[in-house]
Amino acid sequence: MTGKASFALTISDLDLKAAQELGDVIDSDVRLVPHAIAINETSETRWELVAYFESRAEARNARTVLAQGIVTPVPDKDWVRQSLEGLPPVQAGRFFVHGSHDRLRRRTGGVSLEIDAGTAFGTGHHGTTEGCLLALDRIIKRRKPRRVLDVGCGTGILAIASAKVTRTRVLASDIDPEALRVTRKNAQMNGIGSAITAIAAEGLRHSRLAGAAPYDLVFANILARPLVFLAQDLSRILAMRGALMLSGLTLDQCRWVHAAYRNRGLVLVSRIVRGNWVTLVMTQRHVSGRASGGKRDRCGWQSRRRRPAPWRG
Repeated sequence: MTGKASFALTISDLDLKAAQELGDVIDSDVRLVPHAIAINETSETRWELVAYFESRAEARNARTVLAQGIVTPVPDKDWVRQSLEGLPPVQAGRFFVHGSHDRLRRRTGGVSLEIDAGTAFGTGHHGTTEGCLLALDRIIKRRKPRRVLDVGCGTGILAIASAKVTRTRVLASDIDPEALRVTRKNAQMNGIGSAITAIAAEGLRHSRLAGAAPYDLVFANILARPLVFLAQDLSRILAMRGALMLSGLTLDQCRWVHAAYRNRGLVLVSRIVRGNWVTLVMTQRHVSGRASGGKRDRCGWQSRRRRPAPWRG
């Protein structure tokens, strides 16, 4: 947007749904002609929408039409290039995640994933996605899942990573049509377009998702509240000894989420903490052995020292 967008209209303190709906309103209103619209996460639950316009008059007109927002000048910079340069490659176990601007930095070993920052969540830079990739790396060392589901796929990074290392087809679902479009695009860009099936679904309410159960591996990198809401459904579709990866929760939320799944018969296999974000890996399988006392962990519950049974596939 170099030399074009000179003023921005910023509307803050929105939930994600409200920000997306407002973006649709701006896109469909013929009185408004923004060069670009960005939806930025400002906290775990709050978002802001920024619409970029060529002139102050256009930005002020948009503020009048929408009856909200703040108009500010935009420095003359290549914002797309700057945002990409601010996202260096990420190494998470065997996975090397990079944007298209860093293709030359791809490594010869491991698994490279090309994911550009854009309109869907998940580039590997956030602690939730990084935690899931690290957990997947550990799981693959012990077992190769054959039936995989990614609930709330975002960019499709987890589905793509799984398909690359397992060489199996993966189902990916999301409620956002844009996320499904981005997932399909990223799958094609990473050379596995035919391995990913992206489905529009709220939770697990789709015949394709139910029909393919039980799953050996399920990713659910969403938020704490929907994870608790989906606890019964996610527990039901998990195969015995399968792995359920729960992410998108903070340290102070993980005890709440863990309890919701423990009450449905699942046990904790491992957890990965990246900053204030936690990834829990749970399973249906029975863990034998006597538990001994332990210190309270960072999630707040009493840890137990158990030797996990080996994966069998």
